Amino acid sequence: MQAKAFVLIETAVGRNKDVANALKKLKGMKSVDIVTGPYDIIAIAEGDSLNDIGDLVTGQIHPIAGISRTVTCLAI
Repeated sequence: MQAKAFVLIETAVGRNKDVANALKKLKGMKSVDIVTGPYDIIAIAEGDSLNDIGDLVTGQIHPIAGISRTVTCLAI
């Protein structure tokens, strides 16, 4: 069974479209939506394991320029 997580992302002012476009290019991203509210983007990530999700978030999502903060919610 695949692991799934919702990644809630805050971006720097005016950077949400750039960040969303960068996220869409990453392997493992199933959905990327710009939203209103306390977060700017909600993305859905999937991988073969929880470690894959962790590697995606820490190794590929966090380095994207314009991301201020993330909260990762694992689906159980």
